Amino acid sequence: MKLRILLIFVVAIAIYACTSVAVTGRKQLSLVSNAEILPIVNQQYDSVIRKGPLSTNREQTEMVKRVGVKIQKAVEEYMASKNLSSELQGFSWEFNLIEDPKTVNAWCMPGGKVAFYTGIMPICKNETGVAVVMGHEVAHAIANHGRERMSTQILAQYGLGTLSALMGQSPGAGKELLMQAVGAGTNIGLLKFSREHESEADHIGLIFMTMAGYDPHEAPKFWERMTEGSGGQAPPEWLSTHPSHSTRVKDLQGWIPEALTYKK
Repeated sequence: MKLRILLIFVVAIAIYACTSVAVTGRKQLSLVSNAEILPIVNQQYDSVIRKGPLSTNREQTEMVKRVGVKIQKAVEEYMASKNLSSELQGFSWEFNLIEDPKTVNAWCMPGGKVAFYTGIMPICKNETGVAVVMGHEVAHAIANHGRERMSTQILAQYGLGTLSALMGQSPGAGKELLMQAVGAGTNIGLLKFSREHESEADHIGLIFMTMAGYDPHEAPKFWERMTEGSGGQAPPEWLSTHPSHSTRVKDLQGWIPEALTYKK
């Protein structure tokens, strides 16, 4: 009986704490507020950037920053058109390129803190390729995927607690949850959510890059180049936190007509 009451209580809390993702409207769990997350984000991002080192390639660095600002403006325009500008409160946009030719990656923390690694630049190939990645990573932040992952992990690992309480009890655990939430791998039980987030970010990012003036047809081409660069060594989709490259290409091609409705 007690277990049943507890389960009902947990479900009720989860329903009460649901919000909707901008653009897609998908319902998501939200036990953590951006006001709680952003101070930690700023501290962790500054730490990563200090360790760097930042790239000395002026052309690539300026490209990342230029694309970032264009995507930022597109996001702000979209959110304003939907009366959702309040969701950007506390955002402090920043775009940096880290020198690491072996790391083919980029990420965006909640609040608009973006980092690219030089290893992804050859696959981006040009400014439009950078826009594909930038739109995708920024979409994670706009869709509050980090907040949703943290909420799910807090509920799974610590019960009906809050991030503030967790940080008070174990600051290290709170920071680790944050770093996992913005891009690190999770256990197999949570892989489904990560794949869902990746696909949703592909969808939303395609719209943002189109609004920023870039050709959405280049997004599938980027993932085809990523496939070539991986040499066919990507893990099976069911064990990956990302959709397979072939799935991404197919999905992106299907979303292009919708994205083009946002073209100016």
